[in-house]
Amino acid sequence: MARLGDSYAVFEKIVTAEMGSLYGTALRLTRNPSDAEDLVAETVAKAWAAQDSLNDPAKARPWLFRIMTNSYISDYRKRGTTPEIEAQICGDDGDEDFSLFERLHQPFLLWWGNPEQEFVNKLLREDITAAINALPDDFRLVLLLVDVEGFSYQEAADTLEIPVNTVRSRLKRARGCLQKALWQHASELGAEPEMRKVAPDQ
Repeated sequence: MARLGDSYAVFEKIVTAEMGSLYGTALRLTRNPSDAEDLVAETVAKAWAAQDSLNDPAKARPWLFRIMTNSYISDYRKRGTTPEIEAQICGDDGDEDFSLFERLHQPFLLWWGNPEQEFVNKLLREDITAAINALPDDFRLVLLLVDVEGFSYQEAADTLEIPVNTVRSRLKRARGCLQKALWQHASELGAEPEMRKVAPDQ
């Protein structure tokens, strides 16, 4: 198997295949198209400079994402661009136990079809993106890698250089916070399901 650094063609092929995912994750991290482009460019430059550290192109994906997340953490966090809204979400330790599924399947709620699909249909893509963006960085990074990019827990752990159990706990917390945020946003918009009319006991 050819090494990543054997030729620029090999490097270019691997990076090109991941460019869409890298930019998508960079945009969700930086919340700004220009900063996302800069972060991807910085990632590619650092990857080229560190090409000898990767012996197996099959492991290039988590390697590239590790370079990008490290760049984001070390450079972009220092700029103080994190919105204040992050302090307003996931503030309750009980958020990790919040279940949107359980809320949507309460017997007194009125649905005409698939509860989850109907609920999502009432939200705009921007609403979901905003909820993800509002997550604290530690939770958002894990959620993006595992739920958006399809990384395994081990790959996410290797990318973020944290234990697998930490990935699991952060992901659980992130999912609970995200579900709670979407439920609250839907309630504010009046998009929550109607209440079932229950006949009084005779």
